[in-house]
Amino acid sequence: MSIETTRSTTHGFDEHRLLSANGGTPPVLEIDQVTKIYPSEPPVTALRCVSFSVARGELVGIVGPSGSGKTTLLHLMGTLDRPTSGHVRITGFDIERLSDRELAALRATRIGFVFQQFFLAEHQSALDNVADGLLYAGIPQAERRARALDALALVGLDGRPHARPTQLSGGQRQRVAIARALVGSPAIVLADEPTGNLDQATGGAILGLLEKLHETGVTIVVITHDRDIAHHMDRRIEMLDGEIVYDSAPEIGKSTNPSPDDPFRHGERRR
Repeated sequence: MSIETTRSTTHGFDEHRLLSANGGTPPVLEIDQVTKIYPSEPPVTALRCVSFSVARGELVGIVGPSGSGKTTLLHLMGTLDRPTSGHVRITGFDIERLSDRELAALRATRIGFVFQQFFLAEHQSALDNVADGLLYAGIPQAERRARALDALALVGLDGRPHARPTQLSGGQRQRVAIARALVGSPAIVLADEPTGNLDQATGGAILGLLEKLHETGVTIVVITHDRDIAHHMDRRIEMLDGEIVYDSAPEIGKSTNPSPDDPFRHGERRR
């Protein structure tokens, strides 16, 4: 593939606008033959030659039981760790070619995170929690707060900007966390078990919100152990023992029905 490059400096790293040979943009996320081995006695291979890509605007669910490699994959997709071998690319940037400072800048400007535990500062308002999502993007405070108000409106919390997390329900706290992930207009949002701390009804509302955000063009990857949640996604990737065992993406050339020996076929989960 031939690549055209123009360079400018943005938020502490060299910005490369990558174009493919046909003039298209690269995938938002590329996982290319990625293996991750943790040193121990004996070494633990968490991922084995995993490959897939996520195009702009996709809604993807990555599902698997405990120990399947989901968390390791999340850390690599979020640039929180580096692979032992293979390549992880975010909007065309190979994370192996970036310094730690450049990687932090890429993470701050291209990736939004939503976690099961919310990770909100309890002494701050919802508005400030969301605005803090732009702290490392070099944006002035007034603009951070204005963008935070817009993000809260997007998730239906524009009426509670000054409420602290302790004054909000679990579902509202997760909406604040989603607003924080969206405030920087990231290329991709990674949601790790986003309904894990919520009751069924509230969790369903959060899934509905993610689906609505996807309809507006947000690229979202949901990591979950729950097959029912994964079925809400337009595309489903299933993992087992550090490998992808099923991908419903049409271009993969596989049936959208799991094979008879698929461990998730009947909703079974390994513990």
